[in-house]
Amino acid sequence: MDHANRLNGKYASASVPHTVSEPANPASCGIAFMAKASAPGRTKTRLVPPLTFDEAASLNTAFLQDVADNVLLAAQHTVPHAGIAGYAAFGPPGSEEFFRRTLPPAIGLIEAWLPNFGDCLLHAIVEIFARGHRSAVVLNSDSPTLPTALLSETAEALAQPGDRAVLGPSSDGGYYLLGIKTPHRRLFEDIAWSTECVAAQTFERAREIGLEVYHLPVWYDVDDAESLRRLQNELGRSEPLRHRLDGQQLHHARHTAALLNDLRRQRDFSRRVEATMQVEELRA
Repeated sequence: MDHANRLNGKYASASVPHTVSEPANPASCGIAFMAKASAPGRTKTRLVPPLTFDEAASLNTAFLQDVADNVLLAAQHTVPHAGIAGYAAFGPPGSEEFFRRTLPPAIGLIEAWLPNFGDCLLHAIVEIFARGHRSAVVLNSDSPTLPTALLSETAEALAQPGDRAVLGPSSDGGYYLLGIKTPHRRLFEDIAWSTECVAAQTFERAREIGLEVYHLPVWYDVDDAESLRRLQNELGRSEPLRHRLDGQQLHHARHTAALLNDLRRQRDFSRRVEATMQVEELRA
């Protein structure tokens, strides 16, 4: 995210003031996906081309809806001691109404718009703990087909005794998921955000503080023409739920699938994707 607000306060503990009411019996694990309000020219711009700015904004909205559905689906299938509650850690300020009309009512909202992306992640985590959850997870919104079972696995790993982190590395060197049981600030310090070093540096920070790390399988972000084509191929098959990662079903991202189907039918979408991939290969 590009952030305008300044970070206020310290994150030494989870007892941070907040304005939302806490549920009487909150789920064990709160999962917040990082969410930016859709606006042409401001969201998913790395996908322009092959998309237009309007198409990229529409894709961002579809991703947000599908990731929200995925979190809520995971909440339905976790064991009682590892229950899940879903949140959108959103920005920019003033966009709350966009998320209220775009996301299911069961998804809570946490404003998280700060100058440094690590501060955004830590702020979301602290707010999750402030709502009474015993573990907190931050999740990207660029992986709409992430297997739902990985979210359930994360909640169950965090429900086990002892302090630990859960890390889901991305194929580009970042991570798509980080879960923790204590708001360790060190996990977000001295990280070269938006580089191929993020996951490795995060693991190193965990090693520095003696924190056990539970590793999830590598997954991918949709942030270039090649990954967009992969997503298109996954969702374009007649029975997408039968395609698996290590025996786990992919999440069928219905909003994204509908949008990509519309693009294929009405525009020269496939040609644009292939042409952009050729340009990207020449630059590599």
